[in-house]
Formats: sequence, C-alpha cells, structure tokens
Amino acid sequence: MAKAFKVLALNRISPTGLKHLPAGRYQVGDDVGQPDAILVRSHNMLEMDVPDSVLAVARAGAGTNNVPVEKMSARGVPVFFAPGANANAVKELVIAGLLLASRNIVPALRFTAGLKGDDATMRQLVEDGKKAYAGTELRGKTLGIVGLGAVGRQVADAAIALGMQVIGYDPNITVDAAWSLSSQVQKASTIESLLEQSDFVTLHVPLLDETRDLIDAKRVAAMKPGAVLLNFARDAIVNEDAVIAGLAGNHLRYYVCDFPGNKLLANDRIIALPHLGASTEEAEENCAVMVIRQLRDYLEHGNIANTVNFPNVGMPRESAYRVAIANANVPNMLGQISTALAQAGINIHNMMNKSRGEMAYTLVDTDSALPDKLIAQIAAIPGVLMVRALPLEAEV
Repeated sequence: MAKAFKVLALNRISPTGLKHLPAGRYQVGDDVGQPDAILVRSHNMLEMDVPDSVLAVARAGAGTNNVPVEKMSARGVPVFFAPGANANAVKELVIAGLLLASRNIVPALRFTAGLKGDDATMRQLVEDGKKAYAGTELRGKTLGIVGLGAVGRQVADAAIALGMQVIGYDPNITVDAAWSLSSQVQKASTIESLLEQSDFVTLHVPLLDETRDLIDAKRVAAMKPGAVLLNFARDAIVNEDAVIAGLAGNHLRYYVCDFPGNKLLANDRIIALPHLGASTEEAEENCAVMVIRQLRDYLEHGNIANTVNFPNVGMPRESAYRVAIANANVPNMLGQISTALAQAGINIHNMMNKSRGEMAYTLVDTDSALPDKLIAQIAAIPGVLMVRALPLEAEV
C-alpha cells in the first residue's frame, strides 16, 4: 500500500494548488501531527520548533526569508520555492508604481478628495489647482533595473513596450536569463553607472547580506537628480534614512515601495503600498501549483527542482527501488555509499549525484530493495544528513 504523506499547512494555500495533492495519498491540514512536509506562505518559521519528521519545506512564493534555511540544510531538508510564479503580478504593480510617480497621482487624489463646494466651484478649483500636479510621460525616459531575474526581465519588456529606454545591471545573471532578455536592454557595468543615467530605478534582487542597504546614502547621491526609486523586492535592500534625506534635499522625486513603516508614512513623497506585489488570485494559484508539484515529486521520487539550498537533481525512474541521500559535500562520499551497497549485494541500476556549495545530493536506483539495516548503515556514514528509501508506488 502506498505511503500516505502528512503535510502541515501554516497558511491558507490556494485550493487550486492543493488539488495536486490527491486525498488518497496526502493528508493536509493546519493541525497535522508529525508532518512529512510543511507548506508555508507568510508564516514566520524562524523561531518555530520544526518537527524531526519533516522531510521538506515548501514556500508558496518567491522568497524564503521567513524559513530557517540553514537549520533545514543542517538536517538535510530541502526548502522549495516558486521562482517566477508571481512575476507577472509584481511586474504589473511596478508599472503601476511608475505611473503613480510620473503622473503625481497620489497627491492629485488627495487634492480632489479635499474639494468642497457646488459643481461650478469644484470645476474652478480643479482648473486653478491641476497645474500643481502636472506630471511627465514614461515614453522616452530611462528605467534602470537592478536584478534581471524573472521579475526584472518582465519589467524590462513592459517598459520597452511603453517606449522607455532600459538599462540593466545583474552580475549574477544566469545563461538562461540572459538568453531571454530583450536585446534592447543596455548593460550597465556597475550600479553607479545605472543610477546616474536612470530617471526611474527599480530593484529586483533577493535580500542577502550583500544586498542589505544596497541603496545607501552614497548610492542615493549617485542617482540622477529628480529620479524616482521603486522597491518591490525587500524592504531592507533600501536604507530608509538615506532615501528620506534624498527626498528632503529634493535629489529624489519619489520613493515607491511595497513596505510601509513609521518613517515612510510621514513623508508625502513616499508611496508605500501594503505588500501587494504578489497579492493576486492568479499569483497565489501559480505559486501554490508550482511548489506543490515540486514537493510531490520530491516526496514520491526524490527529484529536486527549485530549492534555495539543494542542487537540482532529476532522474527518471528506471527501477522500482530508489534511495535518496543528502550529505555534506566532502570527498569520497560516493565511494562510501557505493561500497556499502556493493558489500550488501545491492546492484546499482542508475545513479545521479550533484552538489551545490556545501550540500550534495544523490539518487540511486537499485535492482532490489535496500534492507533497513543497510539504510541505517548509510545514515551512519559521517557527513550523511538524510537517507530515504523510495519504493515505486502505484499512482493515485
């Protein structure tokens, strides 16, 4: 009989995504004990006592700042995420942010909300006051994009369609991302060169130690006078005090972000939205479907795609018997695993091993089942973090 997997959902997960976990094979709920996996969106897991039974964590979103990734890595637990699944939603909000700033829409709305009098009086007040809110068009302006991942590339395409010039900076761009980037995007060799040329700058990088305060006082000063800064990535990428000082000195025109804070809300030239970047029905569905499919493939077959801490490893099943091993990336690990299998009389049908930084992961298809004693022997090898036997079960 196929093993039933228990999945703890720490947030409400899109029903469209949950349909990919068949009821006959999966038990999903917010009070599941001894779960095999955790599904999470915004819940803060950093101080959570994650049960020892957990084999995987799946974050239905693009970032994993709310997940204790290092602790999970030390236990051999992959942390899945959904890169690009919410890219269209974020892209659309970035374009909205560009328009809000370029056309002075927020102060104009405040102006009209304060109008009083009969219709004739209002018409006169509008004619007298609208000049204060005259804006600029996006066409012909330069947009600088820092980070050319899934969101950054879509923003670039949309900006080009609006008639903007686009400059991009991303020293870590992947080969696949580079191939899909429009040839009209000019390459900046440094952030500073991008900042000094751009009328608008939008940030699309993850929050890492090297990106914290990426836009500081020095880089605000390097921006083109009158520029607009947009941040729909992570709040700590931008130093709030530096931006506020830039606005106060009229060096910056607007700061548009998705992360309200007490300092920001007090400034009329800061447009702070309530973290709406991925808050669409479509994005929530896309993220849930993507990450749940990845989670299921891992639980049932050991394949890994799109984690923040493991290499991508996908191997077609060629045998009814499979073992998955997560271990520290150290010498002679494969040799020790192969030796243990050979000494037990287990023939290797197929094997795949990949590493990512300090983590390595191995899938082995064998011609016969591994006895529990052998599983325990492999688990006892110094550096092995996790071992799972994955017999091929009937599809549900």
